[in-house]
Amino acid sequence: MKKIIICGSMSLIEKMKDIATKLHLMGYNTILPAEEDWSTIPTEKINDYKRKVSMLHFSAIANEDTHAILVVNDAKKGTDNYIGANSFAEIALAFYFGKEIFLLNDVYNSYKDELFAWGAISLRGELARMLSH
Repeated sequence: MKKIIICGSMSLIEKMKDIATKLHLMGYNTILPAEEDWSTIPTEKINDYKRKVSMLHFSAIANEDTHAILVVNDAKKGTDNYIGANSFAEIALAFYFGKEIFLLNDVYNSYKDELFAWGAISLRGELARMLSH
């Protein structure tokens, strides 16, 4: 069973969970970003927590059993196909480790040169397109 790491803005965690369920039905094993109730983390500990969960997700991407990442790049802040700083870092890491890179929607214009050069595959909302890879 191919392992897919799901990436994206934490504001989209419910959509990521829904996609993980759909991918399981398609035969994939998925890993989601760590989820936490931010209101329970003391302000002085936020950066430590972010560092810890980023390292966990990066390790999952780098793992030899990981086949690909899927970036949930919905519209955000009025920008279509948005990819934030953390997701872009995860894409770069996936590229470095030779993982396939899937974008749920179309290519984010601000990073299109790198995304095309790194072989990112736009699914245009159709998860079934992953089956041919």
